[in-house]
Amino acid sequence: MLTGGGTAGHVTPNIALIPRLHNLGWEVEYIGTRDGIEQRLITELKIPFYGISSGKLRRYFDLQNFIDPFKIIKGVLDAYFLLGKIKPDLVFSKGGFVTVPVILGAWLQRIPIIIHESDITPGLANKISIPFATKICVSFPETIKYLPTAKFTGLPIRAEILEGDAERGRKFCGFNQDLPILLVIGGSSGSAKINLEIRKILDQLTTKFQVIHGCGQGNTDPSFDNYPNYKQVEYLGVELRDVLAIANVVISRAGANAIFEFLALKKPNLLIPLSKSASRGDQILNAQSFAQMGYSLVLPEEDLTSQSLWVAINNLFEHRQNYIDAMSGSKFGDIIGKVTQLIEQVVG
Repeated sequence: MLTGGGTAGHVTPNIALIPRLHNLGWEVEYIGTRDGIEQRLITELKIPFYGISSGKLRRYFDLQNFIDPFKIIKGVLDAYFLLGKIKPDLVFSKGGFVTVPVILGAWLQRIPIIIHESDITPGLANKISIPFATKICVSFPETIKYLPTAKFTGLPIRAEILEGDAERGRKFCGFNQDLPILLVIGGSSGSAKINLEIRKILDQLTTKFQVIHGCGQGNTDPSFDNYPNYKQVEYLGVELRDVLAIANVVISRAGANAIFEFLALKKPNLLIPLSKSASRGDQILNAQSFAQMGYSLVLPEEDLTSQSLWVAINNLFEHRQNYIDAMSGSKFGDIIGKVTQLIEQVVG
């Protein structure tokens, strides 16, 4: 039984495991929220999906904080009886607030539990859940100092991200082969600050690069619609793999899923992690780890200006082969193989 939800980042690593698990003879089912993104992503794969009640875990004051504990209790009961009926051999959790009731239900049913943490420091849901876990997987070697009993595996990524088609990518963007291609993405919702600074230097950028810019929903600017060597889109869905196939360098936030995809594709990348004022600081630690291993160049959001961005992009492009070489010697290896091997070991 897989579980994880709330954001796509808590679902796609589970999706990455499914083909290998099927090949190994496992039946796979999924528990998530009834109205979360995970229901759509999983049902599209024809995987049995069960929705349960779940409250959100917040670190800030909200009136919902008085209601959600009751939703969590109901979710534990939902999960307990559901798991008792299905009797899975193991529960694999990728994090997100929906997983807490599932893990508690599994623990009460004495079902083995594996938790995977994407970031260097555990998120709140995983912090609550870790004491109930049989085994813990982590994406970064640095996490071992926080969770000494964890196993370092890396983060599973979707196989389809490796199957991009350059011809389709060029057709989608309307680009030729005269100039190198710069991909700018700020996450599924985009980044207003990155968007602003990129547009300030478009005149300079587009003399050196063709730029494909994922701006986020509602963040495209009609005044740039016909700008030469520049294409803006709200969101890159299935097209992302084809765009990555043609990208020479990438600018991105530092979410764990994104940076592991860049690593697998050996794409030189400039990371601009979310600041601590907008997050718990997990992206900063992710970016620092990849920078230390030579996989990424980092520009802190606090230092982001049009001028610092221009300098960083040029630095990244000039030294891109160094980043490619470092990623080619990555220590992560067969990540999906490591995780599925642990699953089989736990079940015995």
